[in-house]
Parts: sequence; C-alpha cells; structure tokens
Amino acid sequence: MRYEVLGSTMPAVEVTMDKGESMFTQSGGMAWMTEGISMDTNLKGGLMKGIGRMFAGESLFMATYTADKSDVTIAFASTVPGEIVPVDLSRKGSIICQKGAFLCAQPSVNVSVTFTKKVSAGLFGGEGFILQEMAGSGMVFLEIDGNLIEKELAPGEVIKVDTGNVVAFDKSVNYEIETVKGIKNIFLGGEGLFLTKLTGPGKVLLQTQNFNEFAGRIIKMIPSK
Repeated sequence: MRYEVLGSTMPAVEVTMDKGESMFTQSGGMAWMTEGISMDTNLKGGLMKGIGRMFAGESLFMATYTADKSDVTIAFASTVPGEIVPVDLSRKGSIICQKGAFLCAQPSVNVSVTFTKKVSAGLFGGEGFILQEMAGSGMVFLEIDGNLIEKELAPGEVIKVDTGNVVAFDKSVNYEIETVKGIKNIFLGGEGLFLTKLTGPGKVLLQTQNFNEFAGRIIKMIPSK
C-alpha cells in the first residue's frame, strides 16, 4: 500500500493498492476510486463495536474497499478545511483519539471505544467521555480541523486545552477534565466550564480549529423568525 496526501485546504489521501489489499472507512468516507475495487459494507467487529463507534461519533457501519487487481487507487477526503495526518501504528502500537478524528485505515487497525479513567470527566466534560483507541500494526489516517500542532510532553509536563482542540495523544499521556476556576471566568471568559488537562510523557496532536465552536457561531448568524 502506498499513499499520497493531495490538496491543502480540503485535502484527501489517495491510496494505491495491490491485489488483495484493503482500506476501510466510515460510511460515506470514500471520495473517488478507479475500476477494480470491491466495496463491502459491514459492522466490522460486530454489533456492539458498531454501537460503540456511534457513541464515539462515527458511523454504525464501516465500508471496506478491496483491490481486485494491482495498482488501483482510492481516495478518502476530509469533511472540513484542515489536514490529514498519517499515523503508523506498527511504531506506536496504539493511540487515543477524539471522536470524529478517524478518516480511514488498513484492516490490521482496530478501532474501538475507550473511556476516561474518571467517569465524572466524561459526564461533565462534553466530548471527553467517549474516546476512540486505534490499535494494531497498520496505517491509520486522522482528520485535522484547521492546522496540526504537535506537542511532545516530558514526564509530568502539563498542557491545558479546550476539549474541541484535542485530536489524539499517546496512551502514555494522562487525560483529565478540570473545571475552569472563578465565577467571572466561567460566565464571562467565553471558554466554557471545562478544560482538558493532558499530562506527559508522550506526544499530543492538537488542531487549531474547534469545528463545533465554529458551527455554533454560524448558527447564531442564521436569522430566526
């Protein structure tokens, strides 16, 4: 399998496969493909894993595309302006991702839901409760809203981030939700009630755009009756 990321504003990853190789994505993730590729829509991992993916912001069904001959190409496009980041899990083993970050992967990658260590963090932290774990030995491609920012945290080093700006992090990174301190900060600061606290060691991937916040601003501009 060979790949190339095309475009800049609304990028796509174009994958070239040999006979028998496959890629899977959530329903509707494919942008274009050449002849000689078969599509199979399935639950991938069973009903319970499919339901888990729905809670994590992905589709119940996954689409697997398999090459019937060599040197065929298929592309998967991003849904919002940003970047596409390739991650080789044969080097990392696994990563933890925010919901909506998954774009596509090789069949040797397992996508499953995972939970924060503190249930209260998820119940009150908005997007924080249900995360996705990408594990296996193949390539997975993540969708970034806006620009990608990479941080390498030293042991004990802390970074606090708006939850919507977190994309992914190594399993070695500790993940918590903490409350913004101060009544004035909560009601007048414009950052909401909670921040994501990430503690090293490990790599953290951040995105410059919080799409949910962006969509909220657009909604406010729509005239109402």
